[in-house]
Amino acid sequence: MAYLKDISERAEKGEFSSEELSVLRKQALTQIGFFQHERFIHLIVTMTFALMTVMTLMGICITGYMPLAALMVLLLILLVPYIRHYFILENGTQMLYRYFDLLEKDRTPEKINAYVQPSNLHAPMLKTCISKNQQSP
Repeated sequence: MAYLKDISERAEKGEFSSEELSVLRKQALTQIGFFQHERFIHLIVTMTFALMTVMTLMGICITGYMPLAALMVLLLILLVPYIRHYFILENGTQMLYRYFDLLEKDRTPEKINAYVQPSNLHAPMLKTCISKNQQSP
């Protein structure tokens, strides 16, 4: 998110030239690639912890060995933050997709400045910007 804040600060200072917009598009694609990679790694980790939690629960049910409950609690304690972090990564990736779409669709500096503002960097605002842009002629 610091990446988008940096772009926002630059947008507030002045208009982007066409060369700068081209650079922004390339940077957005690079950031999307980073997010996709990190999202994939966290998906693997989250699924591994979920599988271990289910296997531990099955072990408790089959064997009745209650000390496994402590292991399951520990796995659940780790699984919840992993799921939350994956959710944050997914939303960040979707926000970068929308940002890149805006860069591709609206290639004028005036339109970029209207969309990229520090207080408006969350997904609901981008949805509003997209819907407003689709309504205008």
